[in-house]
Amino acid sequence: MTNAVPPLWRSLLYVPVTSERFVASAARRGADAVILDLEDSIPPDRKADARAALPGAVEAVGASGSDVVVRVNADLRTLAADLEAAVRPGVDAVCLPKIRSADHVLLIAEAVDALERERSIPHGHLRFIVLVETVAALALATSIAEAHPRVAALSLGDEDFATDAGIDASEATLAGPKQQVIFAAHRHRRLALGTLDTIADYGDTHGFAALASRSRRFGFDGAPCIHPSQVAPLNAAFTPSDDEAARAEAILAAHEAAEREGRGAFALDGRMIDAPAIVRARAVQDRLRQIGLKSGASR
Repeated sequence: MTNAVPPLWRSLLYVPVTSERFVASAARRGADAVILDLEDSIPPDRKADARAALPGAVEAVGASGSDVVVRVNADLRTLAADLEAAVRPGVDAVCLPKIRSADHVLLIAEAVDALERERSIPHGHLRFIVLVETVAALALATSIAEAHPRVAALSLGDEDFATDAGIDASEATLAGPKQQVIFAAHRHRRLALGTLDTIADYGDTHGFAALASRSRRFGFDGAPCIHPSQVAPLNAAFTPSDDEAARAEAILAAHEAAEREGRGAFALDGRMIDAPAIVRARAVQDRLRQIGLKSGASR
């Protein structure tokens, strides 16, 4: 497999692949990834048209510097046709809805392996974003996360999961299931994607920014969105602040000084600093380096 480091996906903007205007707009919005949708936003009688539009959309989004993700359909016949269209140079990941189990992931990975070989795409280039959308799949989230190296991220499909569980799709009812998905993802160094509440209210910019910040504190690494106005708040929320960066730098500098003196735990600004704080400080710096590299590559 060619991919070892989790991707930088603070914001993933959904766009129906059949809308040239929306695709062109999405490519200019600064999202870390654009999800070209073949699933929910495409009526059944236009699936073939959507697959035919994919090459042009992939080229347009890829030229912008955003990663290209294709959300495919779940039923096997349509999925097979979608993968034939989506596994192509320029596509970085596929978003897999309604995944049932680790074996389901392995079945799809086997098909992608063959398509990559046929098309001279480096083995393992294409990653998976797995959507957990049923109660049964949630119980298997850990095994799904570790099923295959292609799995880069997990996300709870709010509406589908709530329907299957017989509950309202709200922050209060879904916090527990989302925490399970976050733990399953992080246990195997996968990204956890999502927000604590609905992303449908794109008109409330301040409210969405607060939601994004709250979701990061809850453990999410990034989130999908449905409107271009949501991209900037997501990028900001999932980027360490100046204060966080300065704090991380101070912790690591004090840690180096303590090591030279043969000390483990040490105090900084009136607080004890131990191993977990050092791990978090390094994670902040790693995140900032990754953001800097992506920004540089996009220019």
